[in-house]
Order: sequence, then structure tokens, then C-alpha cells
Amino acid sequence: MKILFVCTGNTCRSPMAEALLKHKLPDVQVKSAGIFAGYNQRANENAMKVLKEKNIEMDHQTQPVTEQLLHWADAVLTMTSKHKQSLIMDFPNFAQKYFTLKEYVSDADKQIWEQLKKEYADLEEKRLRIMNENKNLESCQVQALLEEKLSNHMAKIRSLESELISYDISDPFGGDLPIYQKTLEELDQHIAALIKKIKD
Repeated sequence: MKILFVCTGNTCRSPMAEALLKHKLPDVQVKSAGIFAGYNQRANENAMKVLKEKNIEMDHQTQPVTEQLLHWADAVLTMTSKHKQSLIMDFPNFAQKYFTLKEYVSDADKQIWEQLKKEYADLEEKRLRIMNENKNLESCQVQALLEEKLSNHMAKIRSLESELISYDISDPFGGDLPIYQKTLEELDQHIAALIKKIKD
């Protein structure tokens, strides 16, 4: 399986993810790139330091995302939802390959999404029923009635939505060493889940 990690400048998160995966699964084919990256810059100093603390050497040169790289990859794993959206807009032909890293390895949200889909469908059914039963009322009266009758249902949906996880890996850029350590820990956890998924 060929994996391409993508972040903004290809100096912190995506090369850290690439180095972690190579270290833990040496025979995997993995590359990284950045949406706004230039060519041949070194990785961030703090990114290299925190990897070195885990005995992982990183010899990295930045590169931008290209069609050639997207053709090469089986899965394109972004660090944030915004990165994924940018790729969809800039390279729509490869959209089926794009996932955030967290989204790709996580099952946590699947149950909540299923529940939300059901709640949205129920809400729409109730809304249509109320509108059909009150055709003789003014539109402002119907609106007030909808708000009153559907408020509990809307509160339930908001509560479920608040349980959805953020699909973004925190950006350490400009931060001190402990911030980079925290991002590395976050990546480490999701790379472990990725390896399990690749092996399964």
C-alpha cells in the first residue's frame, strides 16, 4: 500500500507522520507533501528533535502536492479537514483517495453518524407533517409552531454533533519543543491505528 501524508508546508506534521510510519513499518511505501510547500527545504528543527528523542532519524526535503504524487498514492491522508478540502478543490479527480488521518483510522464516529442520519430523517418527517397539518396558518405562525414542536429534537441533534471528534492533528508550527512532543504523541497514536488497519 502506498501512502501519501499531506499537511501545509511539509516541514512538521506530514514528515513526522512519514518518519513514524517508516520507522514502525519499514517495508511500507510512504511519502509526504505540502499544499503550500516549496521544494527541497529541511524539516522543522523541533520536528527533527522530537523524533530524535524516539531514536528516529529524519532526512527530509519538502515537496508540494502534485498530480504525479496523487497518481502514485493508494491513500492520501491529510492532517486536517481543511487540507482535505483544498485537495478536493485543487485535484478533484483523486477525491476518492482523500481522508484525514484520524478519519481513516477511526471507528469512533461511525455510530454517532448513523444516529445523526436517523435523527435528521426523523426531523424532516416531523417538519413536513407539521407543515401539512397547518396549511391554513400564516407562514410566520407555522415557523413559530415548527420551532416550538421541534426544539427538543434540534437539541438532541446538537448534542450528538458535539460528540463528533475533531479530525484535525494539532499544528505545532511556531511552538516550543513540548508542543512538538504533544503533536508527535498524537501522530504516534494514529499511526499505530493505521498500521493495524494496513495489517488487517
